[in-house]
Amino acid sequence: MSTLSYDATGAARQAHEQHLPALLEDRIATRIFAKDATLWGPDAEQESAVRLGWVEAATVSQPLVSSILELRDALKADGVTRIVLCGMGGSSLAPEVIAGTAGVELAVLDSTDPEQVSAALADRLAETAIVVSSKSGSTVETDSQRRIFEQAFTDAGIDAKSRIIIVTDPGSPLDQASREAGYRAVFNADPNVGGRFSALTAFGLVPCGLAGVDIQAFLDEAEEAAEILNEDSPENIGLALGSALGGTNPLRNKVVIAEDGSGIVGFADWAEQLIAESTGKLGTGVLPVVAGPASPEATLGAPDVLVIRLVAADDDVDLRENEVAIAGGLATQMMVWEFATAVAGRLLGINPFDQPDVEAAKVAARGLLDAQPEPTPADFTDGAIEVRGGAWLAGAATAAEAVNALLGELGPDSYLSVQAYFDRLAYADLEGVREELAAVSRRPVTFGWGPRFLHSTGQFHKGGPAIGVFLQVTAASALDLAIPERPFTFGELISAQAAGDAQVLSEHGRPVLRLHLTDRDAGVKQLQEIVASLAGQAAPSTQS
Repeated sequence: MSTLSYDATGAARQAHEQHLPALLEDRIATRIFAKDATLWGPDAEQESAVRLGWVEAATVSQPLVSSILELRDALKADGVTRIVLCGMGGSSLAPEVIAGTAGVELAVLDSTDPEQVSAALADRLAETAIVVSSKSGSTVETDSQRRIFEQAFTDAGIDAKSRIIIVTDPGSPLDQASREAGYRAVFNADPNVGGRFSALTAFGLVPCGLAGVDIQAFLDEAEEAAEILNEDSPENIGLALGSALGGTNPLRNKVVIAEDGSGIVGFADWAEQLIAESTGKLGTGVLPVVAGPASPEATLGAPDVLVIRLVAADDDVDLRENEVAIAGGLATQMMVWEFATAVAGRLLGINPFDQPDVEAAKVAARGLLDAQPEPTPADFTDGAIEVRGGAWLAGAATAAEAVNALLGELGPDSYLSVQAYFDRLAYADLEGVREELAAVSRRPVTFGWGPRFLHSTGQFHKGGPAIGVFLQVTAASALDLAIPERPFTFGELISAQAAGDAQVLSEHGRPVLRLHLTDRDAGVKQLQEIVASLAGQAAPSTQS
């Protein structure tokens, strides 16, 4: 197994010292691995009983390896050199991290933006096979992606059935329909594993294995990590990390996860969903903030923030106060963080395996698709940006004033969530506004691409503490794509998803500023200039 190490200071160390005796006395580690569903209370017992398969996933998944490698060789023989993963949430985030860390190409399509979908269709279609990953198959994003790829293959004279691989739960509607359709392969995952805990199941292994990752070594490492975590020992790093996540007193409910030399590509994005969706409910929870070790959130020393740095095993780390440093290989880290999240759930008094508030935005989006209402009129237009807000926006006459007014809604324990509903690959540099907004506001800032974050931090936004302030950015598209056999287009779908989420957040009483870019290039540039200007104006005070 890769070297696993952990160190902590301040509140994180104190939490470990406070909770370790009870965690050991109650045999939490061995009971988790024994799949004891009573650990999270009576209300959680029914759900927990069918969601603990992840503890043995590394072993249970071993028989999948040979089938995946055989299919990989057969696809190569057919001229397939590119794998596209159609999936959302845990079905896409884990494979993206695994492939990225291994340096293997895997195209992840986790968007309904018509321009991003169009780009995925245009890239080497003749050499492409798709993996459609969905526990039930009812996920509207993945169903839509499958439909348009199937049509594109057929239109190009390619046997679509030979290029579609399915990963789903046994007996699901997608399982049955895919077998009847005669798709190239159907892989079943353990139904007793929730999506965000599914990295070591078929959902993580099939797309990565087909793309070229050494999944046997990945599983072997995870098995060794599970053996270490399955010990009621003071040295159990999973107990220490779980205490830091869910047991600080008072609770530091914003956790900065910072890549600091670990070599794991995108790990914080995967951990973000795992923690936010698992803990953000019943008015409590922990908000992960994907940032860097020198980001404002990591250096300002706010009393509600804890910093966790992902470091290399041989690094000599000099920790500041209230920091954690953790090192280990990717499979090891995934096991540790899944285990720690389960421990944190017990300390927080919540069920870490449900997601009761995720459905709200989906319901609102479906309602908007069915009703096809006229767009809400803009409060005003400034350049390439249409501005929509609430009563708190009164008096703002420019987009810059609107953003400033939204920042004025932040309280001493608030966070700002930036949500961009368009092409995350073509406009990746927009994420740079996160750092500047954190410097301006001196509060934690998250950045999520829609609709993928709806399957991630969306649960915390609605089920966690009501302290969020939201900046939603949508964008007009130069093109749209029809979804075969569906009464709506990709453009209509992503618009409904954005409007539905804004509606639910507003119903929760949270401030939502909606900026619609009437021209993508011009609008992104204008928004970046607005944020840069605000950062420049705030620079003297943030440095004082």
